Amino acid sequence: MVVTGYVPQEDLAALYSGCEVFCFPSYYEGFGRPVLEAMRCGAPVVTSRVSSLPEVGGDACEYVNPHDPTDIARGLQRALEDAERRKSMREQGLSRAAQFTLERFARETTGVYERVAREEG
Repeated sequence: MVVTGYVPQEDLAALYSGCEVFCFPSYYEGFGRPVLEAMRCGAPVVTSRVSSLPEVGGDACEYVNPHDPTDIARGLQRALEDAERRKSMREQGLSRAAQFTLERFARETTGVYERVAREEG
């Protein structure tokens, strides 16, 4: 296991791409960008089952309770000991991450603004 601390943005893709499993047991995320970045780089992800993370990760991640170190360890063990599971998580993660595009974000944000403007008008 490697705990990196701060990593410059330009080094993230190499780390995500080279890791066996990316573990992100966050207590709260507004969106969960690190999970999306890791999946986009083909990293299997173990993350929290709280906040926005299940919405971002969908079926591609192994979910754990971030308040329970034993559950985090179990999630990591499940991912690390099962090569087929990791392969599946990689494939599902790449597919899931591909759904999050700048174009989709812009289209959906514009839709929200238009709906609010109609309701206000």
